[in-house]
Formats: sequence, C-alpha cells, structure tokens
Amino acid sequence: MSPLQETTVEILNRYPADPSSLIMILQDLQSELNHVPAEAVDTVAERLAVPRSRIYSALSFYKSFSFEPRGKHKIEVCMGTACHVRGAQRLVNQLSEELGVEPGGTTDDLEVSLDTVHCVGACALGPVVVMDGEVHGMMSPRKLSREVTRCRATDPAATAADGRTADAGPAIRALRSVEDLDDFRRSLKAEAETPTISLCAGSGCRALGSAKLVAAFETALADAGLDGTVRIQQNGCHGFCERGLMCVIRPQGILYQKVKPADAAEIVEATLGRGEVIDRLLYEDPGTGEKITKETEIPFYARQKRSLMHQNALIDPLEIGDYIAAGGYAALARVLGGMKPEDVIGDVEAAGLRGRGGGGFQAARKWAAARKVPADMKYILCNADEGDPGAFMDCSLLEGNPHSVIEGMIIGAYAVAGGGSKAKGYVYVRAEYPVAVEHLTTALDQARRAGLLGDDILGTGFSYDIEISRGGGSFVCGESTALMKSIEGEIGEPRAKYIHTSTSGLYEKPTVLNNVETWANVPLIISEGSDSFTSVGTERSKGTKIFSLVGKVNNTGLVEVPMGMTLREIVYDIGGGIRDGKRFKAVQTGGPSGGCLPESMLDLPVDFDALSRAGSMMGSGGMIVMDEQTCMVDVARYFTEFLSHESCGKCAACRLGLEQMLGILERICAGEGVEADIPALEKLFDVLDQGSLCGLGKSAANPVRSTLENFRDEYEAHIRDKRCPAGVCRNLITYRITENCTGCGQCADVCPTNAISGRKKEMYVIDTDACDRCGLCHATCSFDAIVTY
Repeated sequence: MSPLQETTVEILNRYPADPSSLIMILQDLQSELNHVPAEAVDTVAERLAVPRSRIYSALSFYKSFSFEPRGKHKIEVCMGTACHVRGAQRLVNQLSEELGVEPGGTTDDLEVSLDTVHCVGACALGPVVVMDGEVHGMMSPRKLSREVTRCRATDPAATAADGRTADAGPAIRALRSVEDLDDFRRSLKAEAETPTISLCAGSGCRALGSAKLVAAFETALADAGLDGTVRIQQNGCHGFCERGLMCVIRPQGILYQKVKPADAAEIVEATLGRGEVIDRLLYEDPGTGEKITKETEIPFYARQKRSLMHQNALIDPLEIGDYIAAGGYAALARVLGGMKPEDVIGDVEAAGLRGRGGGGFQAARKWAAARKVPADMKYILCNADEGDPGAFMDCSLLEGNPHSVIEGMIIGAYAVAGGGSKAKGYVYVRAEYPVAVEHLTTALDQARRAGLLGDDILGTGFSYDIEISRGGGSFVCGESTALMKSIEGEIGEPRAKYIHTSTSGLYEKPTVLNNVETWANVPLIISEGSDSFTSVGTERSKGTKIFSLVGKVNNTGLVEVPMGMTLREIVYDIGGGIRDGKRFKAVQTGGPSGGCLPESMLDLPVDFDALSRAGSMMGSGGMIVMDEQTCMVDVARYFTEFLSHESCGKCAACRLGLEQMLGILERICAGEGVEADIPALEKLFDVLDQGSLCGLGKSAANPVRSTLENFRDEYEAHIRDKRCPAGVCRNLITYRITENCTGCGQCADVCPTNAISGRKKEMYVIDTDACDRCGLCHATCSFDAIVTY
C-alpha cells in the first residue's frame, strides 16, 4: 500500500462508511495531502459505494477543494465586506505582484499558494490575511511584506491555528437526574469566589496575540507566588474588538484595554497585589477625556443590552462547569422536569422569537409544524454556516458559549420529538471557523459525559445527540434545503419550497433548522419567561439582536442591542462615529442579500420589518459602515461578484442574470459604462426577483438596487464623467503626491512599477504614465500626502 493510500484509508476509518461522510472525508484529504488526488477519489468511491462522478461533483462544487497540489505555504486574503471596504484588494494586488501569481494560483516552486476567502470571523480587525492558519489583523502593505517573508521561512506546522484544551477545573460528574444537576451547580457556585483574570481569546484577539498574553500572565502569577490563587480564564469574544487585547480583573470588574504581554507583570503586581488601578491601560472616553475603570460603565457596553453576549466574558467555553455555575442547563432541567412539549412550543410562541438567520420566520411555527408530522425520526439542526461576508456573531457565540446553543437545541428537540419520535441533531458549521469547531467539539463531549446529551438525558428517558457537519465553503449552503443536501454528502443545490422541510427535510424526515443565535435565545426564554423576552424590542420584533459593527467606524466589534434601536444610535452612540473624522456615507445590513442605507435613513429603527421596508434586511446581523472614500458602485460590483461565484447555477435566471449584472458593473467600474447600462440593470432586477428558486437569487439584486436608488449620482459620474468620486475604481483615478509629503520614501519602497521617485526628505513625485493605480502608495502613506483626482 502506497503512503497516499495509507493516509486515505486512515482518514476513511475516522468516519462511518456512509455517503453522508463524503464532504468531511474530502476536507481531511485536502488538509493532509494538500489536494485531493485521483487515486484517493477511487479509494473513497469504493469505501462509500458511491460513483466517482458524485465525488468529482463535490470537488468542483465546494471551493475548499483542489485537484492539483497546493503550495507548502497558504496565504489567504480575507475579502469579506469589512475587509473589502478597508482596502483588502490592495493587499491582493501587492501579493500578486510579489509572488507572481493571481488568487487561486501557486508559485512555480510549489512554495506558496495565494487565495482569497470570504470572511474568517475577524471582521473587526480588517483587512485580515491568514498565513498557514495564523490570522493577522489590521494588515498594512509594509507589515504584509514582513509577514510574508517570515511565513516563507517558517515551518507551516509551527504557525497553524493554536488550539487549547480544557483547563483543569472541577471534574465532570455524570448527572443522572435534575437533582444531581442542581447539587452540582451549588457546589460550583461555592467554589467560584477565586479572583480571576478574564482574557478575551476570541478569533479577533487571537489574531492580536492573546496566546502570548496568557503565557505572560502565567509567568507573572508564578513569579508573584499567586499561581493557584488567581485564575486565568480564557473567554470568547468580549465584543469590543477595537480595544483588544483586553482583560477584566474580577470580581472588581476593572477593564484594561490594548494590553500587551509586557503589561502582565505590572497588572499582577499593582492591581492584584496592591489593589491599584493602572491609569494608562483604562479606556478613555474620546468626548470627555474621562478614564473609565469599570467594564460596565464604558459607553460601548453601557448602551447595549447584552442578554446573550454577556456570558462570553464570564465563562471559559471549554469548561462546562463555568456554564453550569452561571445558570446553564437550568432551562433544560425545567423542561425535562415537568413541561410538556406543547408547553415549550407555547412559551417560544408567546415570546415571539423570530429566526436570527435572516428570514425572521417565527421559530414556534416551525417547531409546531414538525411536531405534528408523524415520523420515527426527527432532525433538529443548527445553521452555523454564517456565510455573509462581514458577519461573525455566530462564530463568536460558538467560540465563546457553545453550551448555550447545545442547550437550546436539546430543548427544541424535546419540543419537536419528545413523547414519541427519536431525535438527532447536526450543527452545520463553516470550515473557515476552526476555533468554533474545536470548542463545539469539546462542549459536545463534555455534555455527553455529564449526562446532558445522548441517551436518557438526566434520567428522564429522553434521548438526543448532536453531530458536527463541516461545510465545504459554499455560501448557498446557508439556504435550508442546500444545507441539508450538504449534510447528506451531496452538492448543496436548493430545492423548491412547495414541500416544507418541517414535513420533509433531512433524509426526507421532519426537520427544524434554526441558526446559532436563535438557539441560544431559547434557554433565556424558558428560564426568564416569555414576558421578560417580549419586554424588549418592538411590536413584531422581540428581544435583542447581535450585530457585527465593522468597517469605517471607530468602535468595531460585536454589539447586542434591543430590537428597534436606531442606526444612528448604533453607529454613533455605541460605534463612536466614523474613523479619522470622515463623513458617514452608508451602512450596509443583511450581507449580500441586504442593501446600503444612506445618511437620510440613520434614524431608521433596526428591526425585521423596518429594514425590509427600507430596501434592506436584517440578515444574520452584518452591519458594515462606509465613509466618503467608499465607492457605492464598487460595493454593488463586489456583492454581485460574490453572489455570481456562490450561485449553485441551478436556476438560469440566477446563474445568467448575475453574470450579466456583474459584467455591466465591471464595465462601469472600468470606465466603459454607457447610458443604457442603468436601465439594463433595472430589467435584470425583475429577472432575478421572479425567476430564481431560492433566497440567494431572489435577493441578489438588493445591493445593486439599493445603491442605484440611493446613490444614483455615483453611477452617473462613472458613466458620464468617467470619474469615481470616492477615488476607488482603478481605471478612473489618478494618484498625486501633495505638499504634505515628508520625503520618507515609503511610497517608493512599495511601488511595484517604480513609478515614484524623489530624494529623502524632499517631495516625491508619481509618473502617472508608469503608475498602474494599484493603490499601495496611498495605503502606505502615513501623512495623507497622496490623493486621487
């Protein structure tokens, strides 16, 4: 047996010999062999008893896979919306010049592969580049060159995304009854008085080096003789990503921001040792100049209502004891301790819980419909695909509080299948979220060991278990029926909706699908009551909603607000306004299916219905802020390009309509637009709206429609004046160096065409004939000396 065959067989042995395992088998092959060779395809086809054509269909459909060997080093530029509006394309231009390959290509020596990826879940730190699994945020051209050199000189295995194992906490008990769970919770609370250093270790802070900060605190505590008396707790995302690295000293609630490993010893000595507050590490209110000590008093947090996100900063996601001590699984105990399935559905219905994944459908209606269908098996699924570029709420909840999602799913399974049918669950999660997968895997294992998942949960006779299904990198698989096909090991093509998935979904059985945030709300509704849930929000949109507030805004991060808060309050009161004193231009909500809302709509209340009436949508919760240097025609082109690539191609209206729309927008951005292009776009809106099968195609026109309605003058400037007012579209701008130039020469250093010349400490000049308008000089200049005209 060849080494390749040995590896293939070893991977096959990890999974059941069932076609539903196909996508994850191919993922492991891609990861370990750097591609999926034909010989491996033959072995997989034989083991799973599927035709090779089915495997090749999957390989060509899901973008995670490659038929040809990829480079030893893998460099990926995130092209999510937040990274795009912060200049990610310039980094792609730079890497293509330096490596000599276009995205999707590999250098001739098989050393480096260059790719783009739509969102890695660190949107607040855009632009982001991932090198051999290591996330680098706030990337600049000069920093990029240094990091590429370091990457190529390092063993890829040494820079892979760092994982962590559960801390040595209280042993996990086998809980055989509701009373056992209550006793365990009381014992955990009694042990929970240990002083704690809470450190954000979400994906964003990992990109900023949280692992090094953890190590520095471990050393500082040991040196001070406090190891064992002070706990270092690694949390999920704290939300205020712009201020990472962050730590909170508990129980005092002192928040230190922009902490560096070098600060750890001082924090231990001064704050933990002498009770002193370190003034320079406190948050300073930009309006008043006041230093704020307590986490809860910082305006970013004080103006939110953190019903779901607050636990992210209080628990270690790898310690089930933390979740139980904080009240976790109490809702499940209440449900299994005496509630009827119909009562659970009634509570969720009374709460008015609408799905947080985009459609806003009433959760209880799905549950009730699936419960009424007689079947020997019912499936309760979680959609953690979160394909919207610029959205990372679900990722952060799974990383920071996976048990809240698990508990919600178990409650949902009891409501749908309790008292008769068997039940099984899947969490369909993006492969681009490796930390979320690791944390969810650990949480599921701990829940099983504790008797909270699997057979005879808490001794009540109810059984339900959950498996993880990793997506292969396809945006359309966020659509319900496409997701189910992917779990079954097939390509993710949506089907017509005349048969509802609540009647015939996964494996043609009754199926309920909700997203991460929806499931995490369920334990809150059961524990706190539907009246508490409905006391927040608007008449038809109850509760809170988590948004990823990113782009050209000062306070980037995750925010959780009551439904009905206005865009202005979110962008200015919580988000702190626009970066660098620039003018607000638009905010884009709802991802590729949403729209761009202008300044005149800033007082719009944010709920499902108000956003839809305004020509956008809630979506999963992406909220990308744009300033005067954002080209709205380019934004429309960006989303159309994304959707064109992500369309499954099943519908001619979607496949061909998006292709034609993209072609028109590319011509306009290239300065080749004509007057007839705008009415042609408007005709295509109807084609997509009326002729597409699933939500991807039906909503695909929204970004173009909204930008055309609200920023028509920009389209006209591109077409009539051959000018990009925002200075973005490459063919329609010219760069010039102004008198602000200090003669530092940084721009000349990064220019790939040697179009910039001058002497140190004197004003440089650009040869416009030699300039290829890549924008690297503009992105590099620290003195605002390079402008476009």
